[in-house]
This record gives sequence, C-alpha cells and structure tokens, in this order.
Amino acid sequence: MAGQGLAAGFLQVPTVTRAYTTACVLTTAAVQLELLSPFQLYFNPHLVFRKFQVWRLITTFLFFGPLGFGFFFNMLFVYPGPRGFRYCRMLEEGSFRGRKADFVFMFLFGGVLMTLLGFLGSLFFLGQALMAMLVYVWSRRSPQVRVNFFGLLNFQAPFLPWALMGFSMLLGNSVLTDLLGIVVGHIYYFLEDVFPNQPGGKRLLLTPSFLKLLLDDPQEDPNYLPLPEEQPEP
Repeated sequence: MAGQGLAAGFLQVPTVTRAYTTACVLTTAAVQLELLSPFQLYFNPHLVFRKFQVWRLITTFLFFGPLGFGFFFNMLFVYPGPRGFRYCRMLEEGSFRGRKADFVFMFLFGGVLMTLLGFLGSLFFLGQALMAMLVYVWSRRSPQVRVNFFGLLNFQAPFLPWALMGFSMLLGNSVLTDLLGIVVGHIYYFLEDVFPNQPGGKRLLLTPSFLKLLLDDPQEDPNYLPLPEEQPEP
C-alpha cells in the first residue's frame, strides 16, 4: 500500500520535474552499483569535443555525488516530497503551468551558460548550480512568500538562494557552484522578466517552435469554425 501511494504521488509530479528527478536517481544508483564511474560523468571539454563523449554535457547535471547527505539535500529541491522543498515543482506548476516547452528551454539556456562559465571556473559537476538557478528564479517570482529555513529562520523568498549558499559554506563546500547558479538564474530572470518590461525592451529568450510542438498541448484556433454537422443543435 505504501509503495502504491508513493508511486501514485510520483506520477502526480509534473512531467519535467519527474523526468529530471528520475534521471538523477538512476545516475546515482548506477554509480552506487558500480555500473558507472563518476569519471565517466563529469564535464571535460577535451573528452567532449575530441573524443565525442557528448553525454558528459548532460551527466554533469545529473550526478550530485554518492548517496549521502549532499545527494538527498539536493533532491529536496527537485522531488516534492511531503515535507521537502518544492521549488522545481512549484515553478513548473506555477509560472510555467501549461508551458512545458518554456520550462525545458529554461533548463537548456541555464545548462549552456553554466557549461561555458563552469569551464572557465574549472567546475566539473554542475547539478548543484542548476538547483541554485531554479531556486533563484522561483524566489524572484515569489517575492512575498515567506520561507521557513529548516525550522530555524523565517524570511522572504528572495533571501533563500543566499541562505543556501551560506549553508553550503558551513558544510565546507565551495560556494563557486552555488554562486554560478545564482548568476545564471539572475541573467535568466533579467532577460525574461525585467528587460521585456523596460521602455524599449523586448523578450529575447524565445522558445524554439519545435519544442512547443513537441511538448506543449496544441491550442485551439480561436478563428476555427466547426463544420455544420459538428455544431451543436440550437
């Protein structure tokens, strides 16, 4: 019964969040079972462009380390457990509701930019940066929401990314990855939410049409007139 309830709850998670969570869990499980090595997953430009190991462009965002506190802490930001953080799901069900293609394009935009900047900073695993980006975008779009931080602190959402970066410092981790996610998240937020509303501004991040055709539900043409036999009788 408990397994059925967990499965039913997982199927209620929106598509993009569910797919990303599944990919992260399967990647970590493969490493734990020694089917894969972290050395096969990290971002390495030489191996990507000289040896054509292009999967590294994706796996760098899927591996958060072996099973342990770091992995489960980051999964809290992706999978919406009953008491977990729900920022990825809240983005998909909130400002990206009905816009899966735009949500996926945000992942792609952030991933490309993080890969370029991460290469300059010699960062090889970027999943934590992607989480920081998601949290930052959600926090800027929910400025009035108050967040309870592990039951210790209460503050408004825009302070959350910085609180998480400070928490990462306390754990002895490098803050470069979190800072990278915050910077990329701010760039996305500025281009998508701020600049288009400025005098003379316009939306620069346009989701490719093929993604909309592939992922979004088709919209009815408001000018469509059904055939006479399809029209309801008066």
